[in-house]
Amino acid sequence: MDLHTLSRRDLLRTTLAGAAAAGALGGIARGAFAAPVTLEGLKKTGEMRIGVEVAYPPFVFRDKGAIVGYDVDLAAVFCKTLGVKPNFIDTQWSGVIPSLYAGRFDIIMASMTITKERVQRVAFSIPYAEASQALLVRQEDKDKIKAIEDMSDRILGIKLGSPGEVLHKRIAERLVQARGKGFKDVKTYDDHPAAYLALAQGTVDGVLNTLPTLAQVLKDRPGRYVIVRGVGQEAFAGIAARKEDPEIIAFLDKELARLKQTEELYGLQERWFGLRMKLPDRVPSFD
Repeated sequence: MDLHTLSRRDLLRTTLAGAAAAGALGGIARGAFAAPVTLEGLKKTGEMRIGVEVAYPPFVFRDKGAIVGYDVDLAAVFCKTLGVKPNFIDTQWSGVIPSLYAGRFDIIMASMTITKERVQRVAFSIPYAEASQALLVRQEDKDKIKAIEDMSDRILGIKLGSPGEVLHKRIAERLVQARGKGFKDVKTYDDHPAAYLALAQGTVDGVLNTLPTLAQVLKDRPGRYVIVRGVGQEAFAGIAARKEDPEIIAFLDKELARLKQTEELYGLQERWFGLRMKLPDRVPSFD
């Protein structure tokens, strides 16, 4: 897993500097609109251009030179329905929304979390992946730590600059209310692998990270860890398009609803994450 990529994403999601830079970039992009994207137009070109960052397993990454992942398989399904081929365009994550509005591609995938700030800049499909925080614990502790409340009087590991650095304070309050004690200690690490190592060595009792990322850890190290869900507020990833392209979003929503009904979407999740995700049938509201 590309640690540099994960650090950059964490920074953009959690710092004011990242938010300010994103807003400025969005303002530049919205001034230079590309032609509207329609289903008929895509059929004429024979392809759907998809903006991704090819360094984020298991969503999109390279394996022996080929671009693979959950997003790749999912895009292949809805592109087949439309009768076009997916064309994945590797893009620097910090510039992915400006590139969308500049017309470099038609949609954005690669696990873009639906946030209050982003819904003001792009249109989102209904969620296709969960992006909530979860807790990684040792396999031998699975009967001792079944819920986040069981971390009372235990040691938590978090990554510097990650959402967990903010979330752990709210969780601590929750632990005090439920069990009378917060965390015994909170240890901060420069990157998540260092926190996972501390967990394996017994220095900490649990590590916070997003559910998809922890699912990848379970796949990479089978039998060593388990995931505890329901840690904090739910978060979801959607497929993004320009606000000026509602026909594209309507098509994606219809396809995702169909794939949920046939359970093909859950089959892809089990293949790439080793678990099923509970997804809402509408885009989260931030009113």
